[in-house]
Amino acid sequence: MLEPSETPMPPLFTWEFAADPYPAYAWLRTHAPVHRTTLPSGVDAWLVTRYADARQALADGRLSKNPAHHSEQAHRTGRVGIPGERSADLMTHLLNIDPPDHTRLRRLVSKAFTPRRVAAFEPRVQQLTDRLIDSFAARGSADLIHEFAFPLPIYAICDLLGVPAEDQDDFRDWAGMMIRHGGGPRGGVARAVKRMRTYLAELIHRKRADLGDDLISGLIRASDHGEHLTENEAAAMAFILLFAGFETTVNLIGNGTYALLRNPEQRALLQGALARGERGLLTTGVEELLRYDGPVELATWRFATEPLTIGGVRIAAGDPVLVVLAAADRDPARFAAENTLDLARTDNPHLGFGHGIHYCIGAPLARLEGQIALATLLTRLPDIQLSADPAELRWRGGLIMRGLRELPVAFTAEG
Repeated sequence: MLEPSETPMPPLFTWEFAADPYPAYAWLRTHAPVHRTTLPSGVDAWLVTRYADARQALADGRLSKNPAHHSEQAHRTGRVGIPGERSADLMTHLLNIDPPDHTRLRRLVSKAFTPRRVAAFEPRVQQLTDRLIDSFAARGSADLIHEFAFPLPIYAICDLLGVPAEDQDDFRDWAGMMIRHGGGPRGGVARAVKRMRTYLAELIHRKRADLGDDLISGLIRASDHGEHLTENEAAAMAFILLFAGFETTVNLIGNGTYALLRNPEQRALLQGALARGERGLLTTGVEELLRYDGPVELATWRFATEPLTIGGVRIAAGDPVLVVLAAADRDPARFAAENTLDLARTDNPHLGFGHGIHYCIGAPLARLEGQIALATLLTRLPDIQLSADPAELRWRGGLIMRGLRELPVAFTAEG
């Protein structure tokens, strides 16, 4: 039985909401845990906000990832999904398909994210991290989003895919256009997607003649060995690994650093543990930062293939369903002291990387990058502080991701 509402529902999707959506999500969990709303794009969708309902919905096979189960026109005009992916012929990736195609493609790509392969990538991530900090450490100030959190995962995922070093700055420019989708013209995102599609097609052709140990070469080898991976599928997979793999890590590093700067006692505990050479608090701490203010606010689009019930609410066939990970991960029915940052929290089955067959395939790499980035920042710049009023910081617009536009900091200059 839902509690009677004594307060009106807070507005959703305003700039004030973007800065701190958690009070509105708390209201929804209490009064309307499965709530139908009109999104800023004009699409009507269901928001699922309680942890138990969210976990059920993420694993429910009746909720398809394929936009064909919703309005063709809504997807064609970019109101659901990633703008430009249809016109660029990049639809056949893990976020848009269901089994059995999803099972086949995920099996191929998962070979790049085994624990052994990710562990082998650690020295390269550390090298990139140190190089980026070197670029601003002597200055005593930085914008940690643009100078650190943004370029680190871009260069890392480019290395993993096998993008040559001389082409990586082009990827950085395209990614920058895509990550600004909330603050720039929507057509700019589609143009960046098309440029990336053209480049990936050319790169796949070049690599066929000179295969390496990178992910794109691995996809080509799989195709050549009868795995039935088309060139469009290979390009789409490379695209979505870049698109989904970089912005989530940008936000993990940015949101995580911001949370530590706003919670000095927790930050001091972590710095003390790192100084003693203890890594346990770093490991649980990154999981807690994913729960507390994670990089993905809403899970990507799902569409009901048949009528179903979530949280006692009837969902019609074809209806879009958006699982609100940020709300579920602060559900007091699952997490004690849900609004408190506790880096030592161990009972922490957060949904920051999703749940079920669509659980984030790049989670091991994101964890590695987050741990190295935060540990290195706090060790090399031990007195790092926020150099702006938190009320003046702006969060990027957009529906799925949650991240800061900038994070100005000051610290004692190195050297």
